[in-house]
Amino acid sequence: MSFISQPLPRPWFDRAGRFSGFKLACFIIVLMPAAYLLWLTLSHNLGERPIDYALLQTGKWVIRFLILTLAITPLRRVSQWNRLLIVRRMLGLATLAYAVLHFSLYGLQQNFDLVHITSEIVLRFYLTIGFLALLGLVALGVTSTDNSIKRLGAKKWNRLHSLVYGIAVLGLVHFVLQSKQDVSQAFTFAGIFVLLMGARRIDKKGNASVWALLGLTIAAALVTMLGEAFWYHLHGGVPLMRILSANIIWAIFPRPTHWVLAAGLLLAGLRLFRAPPKGGRAAA
Repeated sequence: MSFISQPLPRPWFDRAGRFSGFKLACFIIVLMPAAYLLWLTLSHNLGERPIDYALLQTGKWVIRFLILTLAITPLRRVSQWNRLLIVRRMLGLATLAYAVLHFSLYGLQQNFDLVHITSEIVLRFYLTIGFLALLGLVALGVTSTDNSIKRLGAKKWNRLHSLVYGIAVLGLVHFVLQSKQDVSQAFTFAGIFVLLMGARRIDKKGNASVWALLGLTIAAALVTMLGEAFWYHLHGGVPLMRILSANIIWAIFPRPTHWVLAAGLLLAGLRLFRAPPKGGRAAA
């Protein structure tokens, strides 16, 4: 059968070939940021430095979709809604697509001067780790198919795709370093990443208590608050108490700590209302 006669992928159908409104909604959502940037481009509303603006926005969406991908398993365990799994691959591929677009825009910004781009990646640490994260996402994207799982075997495939956690760390460090003066969003995502990794650790069997999730939430919020405070103190000379108080005083809202608390309370709330039945456990 020729390539042309192969059926086109239908991302709004589930694995059984049935239409899924949930998958269709997620598919539309992952396309919306790119569609919005395209509209801004065509209407000449990207500002005075359009490439820089598009580069920044696509980079943020890479992190957002990566965090959403990593959130699928913890959310599934606490909510017991296994259908969340049907969009995990879509979110992962969306992360890759926006990462490729992000790097392509960087190439455009540098006039596709390959020698200069290569030297920048080698000499600038934040570009080095960003490029390594991109390569990792490409490797995961290429092997995300069912055929790859069969070819590699489930054990090797899972080991390969566990690299996503390291890729996330590289991406977050890249985001923090390139954010320069305002790292609030970067630390928000970093704090949520810490929360999600903690949830995966303490809720492997889907039966962690609400109190355990609340304790994790407080710990992740404290890590976020201290990380942001020390960053501004070491890189900008801002007094530690000024940043700490901004995260503690709710009148100054929202700060990274507040977003992490909100995400953690969401997990705990889902566990409270969707607790596993007595004598059983949630699906792993």
